[in-house]
Amino acid sequence: MGPMEVPSDVLYGASTQRAVLNFPVSGRPVPAALIRSYAVLKAACATVNLKLGRLDRDRCAAIIEACHEIADGLASVGGIAKHFPVDIYQTGSGTSTNMNVNEVVANLVCLRRHQPIGRSKDPAWIKDGGVHPNDHVNMGQSSNDTFPTAIHVAAARAIHDELLPNLAVLAERLESHARAWDKIVKIGRTHLQDATPIRLGQEFSGYASQVRHAEARMRRALDVLGELALGGTAVGTGINTHEDFGRLVAAELSRRTGVPFREAENHFEAQHARDGAVEASGHLRTLAVSLTKIANDIRWLGSGPRCGLGELIVPAVQPGSSIMPGKVNPVICESVIMVCCQVIGLDAAVALGGVGGVGSLLDLNVAMPMMAANLLEQVHLLSRACHVFTVNLLDGLKPDADRCKSLIEQSLAMCTSLVPVIGYDKSATLAKQAFKEGKTVRQLALEQNLLPKKKLDELLDPWSMTVPGGEGGGGG
Repeated sequence: MGPMEVPSDVLYGASTQRAVLNFPVSGRPVPAALIRSYAVLKAACATVNLKLGRLDRDRCAAIIEACHEIADGLASVGGIAKHFPVDIYQTGSGTSTNMNVNEVVANLVCLRRHQPIGRSKDPAWIKDGGVHPNDHVNMGQSSNDTFPTAIHVAAARAIHDELLPNLAVLAERLESHARAWDKIVKIGRTHLQDATPIRLGQEFSGYASQVRHAEARMRRALDVLGELALGGTAVGTGINTHEDFGRLVAAELSRRTGVPFREAENHFEAQHARDGAVEASGHLRTLAVSLTKIANDIRWLGSGPRCGLGELIVPAVQPGSSIMPGKVNPVICESVIMVCCQVIGLDAAVALGGVGGVGSLLDLNVAMPMMAANLLEQVHLLSRACHVFTVNLLDGLKPDADRCKSLIEQSLAMCTSLVPVIGYDKSATLAKQAFKEGKTVRQLALEQNLLPKKKLDELLDPWSMTVPGGEGGGGG
């Protein structure tokens, strides 16, 4: 490619600099989580190459030490991160990022051995035990199998370490509310219209179940992401690598991360398509849809405080208006719902990246950096949203039991429990007349002497309408 001038204060080399010049697109570099996983991957590869007798002990130790410095350094602001500047919208295989990591690792070895940056390609230095970015750091690998592997490792670790713990706490909080509020009977609503009674605890048990289902989906995502492309090298055939390389690196990655990984059953599928990333993204999208339901229901149930439903009291976390004193808005619900909208949009981009003819072309997918960035952003946003939703809303959420009770008595749907006794048509007439006259079903039924008061009270007992087989018969 000819000579390339590289800034003297950076740890990368010509390949990275070309990418910096070629792709000044978004100003957003590849996510740190992906680079961190790349560092863990390169260390695992060096460890396995040593075991296979392909890499000597000194070079292996030097590579691992440099990889640890990268992984640890990315946890802090600035520092090592500036040496990974390649834009997300780069070559679709992620070759620029793979070479970026290879070059930084090799140059860190140079510095640790008191050699100038850039000497990693000096034949004399290599002969004397130096580390070459391609020959040693990238030994037995290709961008085409390391980048999809790094995607899976980064996304799986984020789900395992961040999202699943936050989901568990969210589910526990919802379950706690479901238990605590199970004696509060309120009016149900279908089509945004009054329906038969339901217990507040029953509604929240449904929300908790949505989150528990989401946990199960995330574990399925982990299983899908656990299959790694490494070992396929350029097109899936495994050229220039040891036949046991992929299996051994997967085991080493499992040991290093605590997340179960395995070599792909079919390297051609694992490299030619990105169906696993698309599936994982789909599970994240489903979680986003679930959260919109929960957050939106809570803001509806907390609407008011006097002129809305008002069955929940949403915690006041900030003033709701610059002009209306005392106004409190469901801002946490709004934040969570916006996150979910963004996640659904990111999922669409991931799916398009996996589409044949767009990203998946013959023997390689060429939309991987974009897919990686969006997948990791989904996990991060959902993890934070679950935490904020739990801490800033659910922990302070309270029911208004009196309001729930008063709305039940006003509901025309109470007449549903009268149907088995007086029939559907007569019950419907009663409901319409009660609405017209501004009376409750109970008041009008008593006025018309439809049933004895004791029997009417049994039939119109709200609790009995919330249990299986209940017909308003007065059961506990």
